[in-house]
Order: sequence, then C-alpha cells, then structure tokens
Amino acid sequence: MKSTRTILLIHGLWVTPSSWAKFRRHFEAHGQEVMAPAWPGINGDVAAMRRDPSGLNGIGIAEVLTHCTRMIQSLPEPPILMGHSYGGLIVQLLLDRGLGAAGVAIDSVPPKGIPILPLSTYLALTPAFLQPGTFKTTFLFTFKKWWKVFANTLSEDEARVEYEREAIPAPGRSIYQAALSNLTPKSLATIDFANHERAPLLLVGGERDVIMPAALNRMNFRKYRSSSALTEYKEFPGRSHYIIAETGWEEVAQYALDWALAKSVARQSRDSSRRAVMG
Repeated sequence: MKSTRTILLIHGLWVTPSSWAKFRRHFEAHGQEVMAPAWPGINGDVAAMRRDPSGLNGIGIAEVLTHCTRMIQSLPEPPILMGHSYGGLIVQLLLDRGLGAAGVAIDSVPPKGIPILPLSTYLALTPAFLQPGTFKTTFLFTFKKWWKVFANTLSEDEARVEYEREAIPAPGRSIYQAALSNLTPKSLATIDFANHERAPLLLVGGERDVIMPAALNRMNFRKYRSSSALTEYKEFPGRSHYIIAETGWEEVAQYALDWALAKSVARQSRDSSRRAVMG
C-alpha cells in the first residue's frame, strides 16, 4: 500500500485557507498532494473579506459539508481529512458520512452531544452572542479578544501581526449552529458516535487553548467510546488555539501526517482483505 495520499485541509472560522500555509508547505515537502479550499462565501484575501464579508452571510454547516463532499467525491480515492477548529467539526461529520481515508480534528468544535461546554468557551463566544443580528450576517473579534482566545501564547506584537494577516469576519449562522446544537432538534452538527464503519479519527488538543480547550477535546474523544472504529487523542503542551501556526507547529504537523498516513494505509489494507474474502 502506498504511503502518499491527497490531504484535504479544512479551515475554521475567522480565517481563510492561508491559515494552513505552514502545514501545506510541510506536507507538500513530504511528497503529499494537498488541497486547502476556501469556505463558500470567501471570495478574496483577508483585506477583501474585511472590506466586504457579505459573501459569508447565511453560510452554515450544510453549505460547507456540501462543498467538501463534492471535492472529496471528485477525487480518484478517499483523501485524508484534516480540520482545525470548526474544520475539525466538519471532518467528524464527513467521516460519519463514510467519507475520507482517515481524519484529524485539531482543537475541534464538538458535535452535538456534549451538554456542558467549558466556561472559557462560553466566555470566548459571548461577544458574538451579544450581537444576535450576526446570525444573518458576520462577526469579527476585536484584536484584543482575538489575541486572548485564539493566540494567547503569542506576544502582543506577534499576535497583532497574525491578526492583520489572518483574521476575517465569521458567518454568524455557523457560530450559532454549533453553539446551540444541543438545543436544536435535528441539528446538522449531529453524528453517530457509535458508528463502527467510519474511518480512523485522531482528535488533537492544545493544553493552553481557550476557545476549544483540551478538556473539551477530551470530552469529544470520550463520546466515541461506544464505537469500535479507531479513535485516538493527542494533546500538545503549551499550545493555544493557534496550534497550526504558532511556535512548535512542525511537531503537530508531523504527528498528524504520520498518524494519518499509517492509519489510512491500515484501513485500506483491511478493506482490501474484506473485499477479497467477499469476492
């Protein structure tokens, strides 16, 4: 079985695909094919999206899932799925739908089913909740808030550079769909935690993450205990929510790559054996 795969990188809220730049270069340098699509509604760079974020109005889980599903189904073989933050939720939803050879969800927004979120998550999202009109439009953190909840391990000067380079408004509909999933019948953030047939999943947490803290990622991981499908958890000390770009990102990227390649090859071998027995 070959040890190369197409890797589909799925970004989260408040950023563009450029947030994956370091991971993408690292993976390509290791011979992997990498795709890092923008969410529907992102039609330009950071400066353009700050000037006019209206393309993101009304964008939610369904639109992102449909966008990613079409890309995956256009490929000759299942890719490795890797998502950060809200992208981690999308990875879990895609795997549950039978897509992907393996999945890595980094500092992930949790699916429906974790009834009480950490206080720091609620506090981080409070500014968005205080502006209910953003459900139909978009919301952008101030620099100070973004620094505190996204990149708290960076110095103020470092964080300001990253904020100006990366931060864009986020679609309010996506924020509310995830935050209120436990109160929403037939929420689109629902998965079958007991799905025995999905591809292997690695959940990654950052010890110093504020908005999606390690404790939340551990709770997410424990929800999968009733599934026989492979699920593992890895926590990186000293990392914030900006884990894919802050100092030490290389260790995270290499761990995720090694894990995903090994588990996708193992699954491919298992599936081939099953087909041979059935054939």
